[in-house]
Amino acid sequence: MTAILFGAAGQDGRYLSGKLSRAGMDVVSVTRDGERQTDLTDFAQVAALIKAEQPAYIFHLAANSTTRHDAWQAHLGTISTGSLHILEAVKQFAPSARVFLSGSGLQFKNTGLPIHETDPFDATSLYAVSRIHTVYAARYYRSLGIRVYIGYFFNHDSPYRTARHINRKIIDTVQRIAAGSKERLEIGDVTVQKEFGFAGDIVNGIMTLVDQEAVFEAVIGTGKAHAIAEWLDICFALHGLHWQDHVDPVPGFTAEYRVLVSNPATILSLGWIPETDIHSLAKMMNA
Repeated sequence: MTAILFGAAGQDGRYLSGKLSRAGMDVVSVTRDGERQTDLTDFAQVAALIKAEQPAYIFHLAANSTTRHDAWQAHLGTISTGSLHILEAVKQFAPSARVFLSGSGLQFKNTGLPIHETDPFDATSLYAVSRIHTVYAARYYRSLGIRVYIGYFFNHDSPYRTARHINRKIIDTVQRIAAGSKERLEIGDVTVQKEFGFAGDIVNGIMTLVDQEAVFEAVIGTGKAHAIAEWLDICFALHGLHWQDHVDPVPGFTAEYRVLVSNPATILSLGWIPETDIHSLAKMMNA
């Protein structure tokens, strides 16, 4: 049994690839610059891959993880166009395949309350627009008989996170300060609340979802919000330090949101349980 994994080099892709391999699947890992490259903006390439491999599963995790407006072309090409190309290629050449498309909590209207997959969307950025577009594309292809699943992700991390992500940046900076660095860490707003999930748990949620026969869309999140200040507390305390002695606010910073938290009632009802809490995540990433 074969699974094609687009975005295999990201943290979710790495954990999912390992899980699929351990389950005995042949994993075709597609990355931007790896050994197996497929341009998601080129339908002919996507179709050729899917036709040749005849996968049982396809996972589309590839994306530029930013909401910045200047990344609009990447969002359009990888998320919107890439999803359409995958879905059409499946329709033509592998109609029995199960397709998973990643979504985001950032594509929903956010009132500060826990977000459920049935809540309304809100086009607050071109990143959100691209995500919203893929949902409607998925629903259309589902009406044609294609089994398309969407998991809406909320903030989650792992040791694979790169330094451009704030939680990894905090861990790396704390380690340097503990080693003697005199640097200061600038944080925009430590009162912002978000989830601190673990990527390994999230990919377990992906597999829980794609194994369903009747449920096709679900929020995959912890349902627990923590202030960035709590993450700072935990990470600095691991080295016997107090974050207030080493952190400065970013002048004029405006947060994208005050609270971003999920209502994962659907995925929890299917038997998925996030096993890693914020303290365990911090220790894992600090190792």
